[in-house]
Amino acid sequence: MSKTTLKDLNTIPATERKSECSGKACLTKPTVDNVNENVEECEKKRNGSSLVSPHVNGNQAIPADSVVETATVEVEYIESENLNDVEDIDTCLKTLLAGLNSKDWVLVCDTLNNVRRLSIFHKEAMLDILGDVITHIAKALKSPRSAVIKTAIMTSADIFCAYNDLIIDSLDPLLVQLLLKSSQDKRFVCEAAERALILMTTWISPISLLPKLQPYLKHKHPRVRAKASMCFSRSVPQLGAEGIKTYGIDKLIQIAASQLSDQLPESREAARTLILELQNVYEKFHDLIPAATVSGDLETKTVSEDPETKTVSEDSKTETASEDTETKTVSEDPKTETASEDPETKAESWENFCQSKLSPLSAQAVLRVTSIAREGLVS
Repeated sequence: MSKTTLKDLNTIPATERKSECSGKACLTKPTVDNVNENVEECEKKRNGSSLVSPHVNGNQAIPADSVVETATVEVEYIESENLNDVEDIDTCLKTLLAGLNSKDWVLVCDTLNNVRRLSIFHKEAMLDILGDVITHIAKALKSPRSAVIKTAIMTSADIFCAYNDLIIDSLDPLLVQLLLKSSQDKRFVCEAAERALILMTTWISPISLLPKLQPYLKHKHPRVRAKASMCFSRSVPQLGAEGIKTYGIDKLIQIAASQLSDQLPESREAARTLILELQNVYEKFHDLIPAATVSGDLETKTVSEDPETKTVSEDSKTETASEDTETKTVSEDPKTETASEDPETKAESWENFCQSKLSPLSAQAVLRVTSIAREGLVS
């Protein structure tokens, strides 16, 4: 049968076979007619379109009637010392909240800089709307645009410097965002947030700030815990010895001990710094020994002493103290006497304190920190 088919094909005239093949080729061959059609017209349109790239800083806004197809906007970050005063305080105050709530992010940056100017030059004028302003600053800190975030961070820093404890009731939304931003990977945002946190611990009193920071020491995000721990460690010394004693040294040592086992080294280092500070304060107060109060006219007071005895005579009142010159040194002022103990006695007292306030494992970790520090000082 195949032979018969081949014979039939061979009997077909060559002209028909050729025309058939050419017809099939016409069906499969793509037509490329008018490939370059309108190319010239497209080029004219492309060349005729205007591309506008205005330079916009924090103090300028894009005109409403301008038509911009492609724009490159650059926001200028102005340091606090380089900010100028606002031209019209009343107008600035009236448009402040509306500008902060605008959907135009360039206008938001401009308004944030106005908030900074007002906080520096006219902080009393913004007191009535300060709570609303802080709410909008916290909102700006959540912006998807890094320029808005950094400007809001710089605004937060100026707010801390200007209003101090006046913002403590509105601090929470700012604090959580600054801790988060200081923990992110964008370096220029992270560094700005860290500077703002340092200013926060500098300008807001520790007695008000520490309770705000404490919940973030247990935050689920390890970097947030680390930043909060660093802020806590910076803030405690500003209480002073008396303030630490009033706040509760036992409470603070428990907080520091809990941070020693944290995941990140920043938290652990902040905890070690805090523990050493608490040890110094504890030993300072432990050294204070109540002494007899000497009353009378200081001008009539005479002191005579030998290596073994010391006699203080004053207006027919005499006080005698015997001392061992090898183990005890007595320093005297007009009202009190302070005796410094042997270093071993101090160590035992601190050890007993830690063991009484902490779990065995936590006490062991804390004592390891202080013993290493003491050995370093001795060597």
